[in-house]
Amino acid sequence: MDGLRALAKTFWIGGLWVIGVIVAPVLFKTLDAATAGMVAGRLFAVIAWVGLVCGAFLLVDMVWRNGVSGLKMGAFWLIVGMLVCTLINQFGVAPIIVTLKQQMNHAAEGLFGGGFATWHAISSLIYLAQSLLGLAYIWRGE
Repeated sequence: MDGLRALAKTFWIGGLWVIGVIVAPVLFKTLDAATAGMVAGRLFAVIAWVGLVCGAFLLVDMVWRNGVSGLKMGAFWLIVGMLVCTLINQFGVAPIIVTLKQQMNHAAEGLFGGGFATWHAISSLIYLAQSLLGLAYIWRGE
């Protein structure tokens, strides 16, 4: 079980950092913005699903190993925080961004904001928070 736990942490948290810090910036330096955005969006969606599976496994594993006292552990709540970030970005913010991208050809960003740039910034901040929670989880050595 230790091996599966290590694999889940590496796959999820390592994937967050590799995609966010290395892959996405390289895509935007190498490809045109539209193509880079499309590929990056798909990668972020994939790592979100990886996170949902790995996060669920890590939570179940923690409770399985520690019983109800696992719910009181800081590591448990770091994982919950990461999952909340994933759920908000994947099912709340990402659909808004997709809709706004489709509308970008039809109209300029609204007078009162709330357009693509705003939602992209919100998504980026949520992703950063999730990545930092993952770093804290790893740093703790859990």
